Amino acid sequence: MYTKPAPGQAETPNWRLLTPLLLGSALNPINSSVIATTLVAVGRAFGVGTAATASLVAALYLASAVGQPAMGKLAEVFGPRRVFLGGLVIVGLGGLLGTVAANLPMLIAARVLLGIGTSAGYPTAMVIIRSWSEGRPTARTGGALGALAVAGQVTAAVGLPLGGLLIALGGWRVTYAMNMPLAVIGLILTLLWVPRDQRTCRTGWSSTIRDLDPGGLILFAGSIASLLYVLSDLEHPNWPVVGVCILLLICFLIWELRIGKPFIDIRLIARNRALSRTYLRVVMTFLLSYTILFGLTQWLVESRGLSAGQTGLVMLPMSVIAIVISLPFARRNMIRSALVLTAVAGIVGAASLMAFTTETPLWVLVAVAALFGIMSGLGMIGNQAALYRQAPAENVGVAAGLMRTFMYLGAILSSGLISVSFGENATDEGLHAIAVVMIVLAAVLLVLTVTGLLRQRRRSRKAS
Repeated sequence: MYTKPAPGQAETPNWRLLTPLLLGSALNPINSSVIATTLVAVGRAFGVGTAATASLVAALYLASAVGQPAMGKLAEVFGPRRVFLGGLVIVGLGGLLGTVAANLPMLIAARVLLGIGTSAGYPTAMVIIRSWSEGRPTARTGGALGALAVAGQVTAAVGLPLGGLLIALGGWRVTYAMNMPLAVIGLILTLLWVPRDQRTCRTGWSSTIRDLDPGGLILFAGSIASLLYVLSDLEHPNWPVVGVCILLLICFLIWELRIGKPFIDIRLIARNRALSRTYLRVVMTFLLSYTILFGLTQWLVESRGLSAGQTGLVMLPMSVIAIVISLPFARRNMIRSALVLTAVAGIVGAASLMAFTTETPLWVLVAVAALFGIMSGLGMIGNQAALYRQAPAENVGVAAGLMRTFMYLGAILSSGLISVSFGENATDEGLHAIAVVMIVLAAVLLVLTVTGLLRQRRRSRKAS
């Protein structure tokens, strides 16, 4: 499954191999964004308020934050193609349950299934691409990795208008029903075009269960669930839950350090400082991106006085630029430049927010949104490519899934920052307070990036 190269040219994955992988990877971001348009309609259908419908968002976030590294682990044990196919089956079941849901609990269960099923797409795709490149000295995967990143960005961007269109055509249930044909198409394409897993599970069930580390998975799930709850309301911290979160994190670390085959290799992450810095960059980058995506949008509506449609048009360049700028950097494997420009764009963009008022011209708002598109697009491309290089081949599934978990943590942290800064209303003063925090974070991100690159360069010189 690759493009046969001419002598001396690099080998690249064939479009037939990439097509099902891109489809599977896109299911999570599209389900994450499309739900925003359904919450009001679901609340009316079941006679519940916004607090109850918010649980639908939390259900997918939590299932995805835990499910991404878990599916990566399953891919390493059972084989990525098997897990990829299993995830698509779960997506189909989640779509079916959501379509026929008679009450909110059934709908929440459907969201959990969708979160778990769609979580298989990205980490298994990374493992499949990594497996394809092994044994091919001239293999080049930059374009494939860039396509994975762009698939997520495109589907996340079109999720909101797609959700509105589907609701207009057939109601909110259609946003769940769409997962069934997509899952079937994904299953067919995967069976036809993705090579069978070479690895087979010949060990006994007891050995397989030990390899999966269910104790570590349970502690990780509890830690992430409590952490997401704490981060979702930093303005009013629930101290008992904070205590439980700290206790679970400590227990998780102790468990993983003592077990032979851990779910997440804490020692590996601690030793692999480059990988640790990548995870830290991911949290900071997506904290900045989601703060702009949600915070600036709220300010444009409440303070600048734009309509929802006008706000969407102002923010559209952020998504467009993120998509357009990603592929050239990915194809040329320009990891260092992408990471540095991510931080620089964050600093310049955040500084620009300090000048925003209710009188700021629309063209300035659009230009700054486009600037943050550079940060968002290159941040994803650069960190994904860095992780692909830094993670050991046998752990790339969990490593890729864990990167998505850190992205979700960045998103939750952004909601806390926005809530604390804005309070009841999205004022100019609140936006400027957010800008100050973002400038500091982007500056730290730049220092972290540059120092990491300098260390890498010194090591390369010593090795040579």
